[in-house]
Amino acid sequence: MPGVGALVAEEDAPNKGLIRQANEARILGAGERVFARAGFVGATMAAIADEAGLPKANLHYYFGSKADLYKAVLARTLHDWLLPLDALLPEADPAQALATYIRAKMAMSAQRPDASRVFANELLHGAAMVGALMRGELRTKVREKAAVIDTWVAAGRMAPVDATHLFFTIWAATQTYADFEVQVCAVLGRDQLGPADHARATAHVVALLLRGCGLSR
Repeated sequence: MPGVGALVAEEDAPNKGLIRQANEARILGAGERVFARAGFVGATMAAIADEAGLPKANLHYYFGSKADLYKAVLARTLHDWLLPLDALLPEADPAQALATYIRAKMAMSAQRPDASRVFANELLHGAAMVGALMRGELRTKVREKAAVIDTWVAAGRMAPVDATHLFFTIWAATQTYADFEVQVCAVLGRDQLGPADHARATAHVVALLLRGCGLSR
C-alpha cells in the first residue's frame, strides 16, 4: 500500500496525469460503494480509504473532505448518465437512438448499482448536495434532448409523447434494477441478479418503451 511519500513521488512522475486519473477513479469507486452502504452521514473517509486500498491522507489530497468526495461521486454519476444522451440527434433514427440510450442506462444499473443508490438516497433526502447540478446541467440537457424528440414527433417519426416525462419514465424503469434490486431478486427468487436476468430485463424495458413511443426495434 503506497504511503504519502509514494503519492508525492507519483505526482512528480512524467505520467502523473494518468496516475492522478487512476487514483481519483479508484477513490470515487470506493466512495460509491461505501456511501451506498452507509449514506453520507454514516460513511467515513477511513472506511472509503480501506475500500480503495489507499491511505486516508491520499483521499484528502485528492478531494479535501468527505463532502467534496461525496459531491464528486454524485457529479460523476450524473455525468455518466447524461453522456449517452448525446446519441439523440435530430438526424438519428428514433428507435435506434432511444434503444441505445435505454440499454446504456440498464447497463449502468447492472455494472454500477451503487452509483444509482447513492444518487437515489441523495434525492430522497432533499438533494442538498446535488440540487444545483440538477437545476443546471441536468435541466439543460433534458430540455435540449426533449426538443429533439419533439422534432421527431412533429415529423411523424414516432408517436406523440411528452418528451420530458418520457425521460422520467426511462430513468424510473432503468434505475429500479439498481435501487430496488432486493425487491426484484425476491420476486424472481434470486440471491442476486445475473447476466441473464439483466439481459431479460433490458429486452423487456427496451421493447416496452419503444412500443409506447410507436416504434419498433
